[in-house]
Amino acid sequence: MAEQDPETTEETGAPLEWPLDWHEGDMPYSRAFDDHFYCRSDGRLECGHVFLAGNDLPARWQRPGPFRIGELGFGTGLNLCETWRQWRITAPEGARLHFTSFERFPMARADIARALSRWPEIARERAALVERWPDAPAGRVEIALDEHVRLTVVCGAALDGLAREAEAFDAWYLDGFAPSRNPDMWSAALMAEVFRLAVPGGRFATYAAAGFVRRNLAAAGFAVERRPGFAGKREMLCGARPAA
Repeated sequence: MAEQDPETTEETGAPLEWPLDWHEGDMPYSRAFDDHFYCRSDGRLECGHVFLAGNDLPARWQRPGPFRIGELGFGTGLNLCETWRQWRITAPEGARLHFTSFERFPMARADIARALSRWPEIARERAALVERWPDAPAGRVEIALDEHVRLTVVCGAALDGLAREAEAFDAWYLDGFAPSRNPDMWSAALMAEVFRLAVPGGRFATYAAAGFVRRNLAAAGFAVERRPGFAGKREMLCGARPAA
C-alpha cells in the first residue's frame, strides 16, 4: 500500500482512512492512488505467477523451516492467503513459515473479508485471517495462523519499519501500488533496505517493470531478471541477492 500521507482533518490533524470504491462487486479500488489493489483479471493467479514463481516457490521452501517471506504492501492479505494455501499443500512436515508484511494503512476486517470473498480457493485461509485480524491494527501485529504459520504486519511507513528489522528474509514480495502512482514505495532507499534484509541467495519478485524500479533494485545489489508478466503484461521483475 501507500507511502505518502493521507489527507488530514483540519481540526485534529488525524489521518482519514483511504477512500475505497468497489468495482465489479468485491474488487477494492483506491481513489487516492487511482489503482486497484490487485490484477483485475485474477489477483490470486497473478500472485502465483509473480510472487511465488518469481521467487522459485514452492521449490525453495522444501527444507526444514523456518522460511521467511517479507512483503511490501499487505493490502487485502491476498498474497498471504494464496501463499499459505500453497504452503499447506507442499511444505515438508514440520516446516515453519513466517510471513512479514509492511503496511502503512491496514484495511478494516470487513473490507479484507469482502475483498477476498471472490476466491473460494482461499476460503479457509480468508476465514482464519479475518477471525484473527484486530479491530484497530497498529504497531506490530502478530498473529499465529496455525501451529506452523505466523503472520506479522508492521503498520507504518515501510522505510521506518524495515530500518528496525534485523533478521533477513528468504523471499520478498514487492507489491505496492503502481510505481507511476506511488513512487516512494519503489525508492532507492527502500530497495536498499530490501537488499539488506535479504539472505545471501534470497530472492525478490514484483509485477512492476518500470525502468527506475529495475535500476534501483540493481543499484541496491540485486541481480535483476526480466520475465513475462501476468495476463498479457509484457514484463515483470525478479532476481536474487548474490550468494557470496
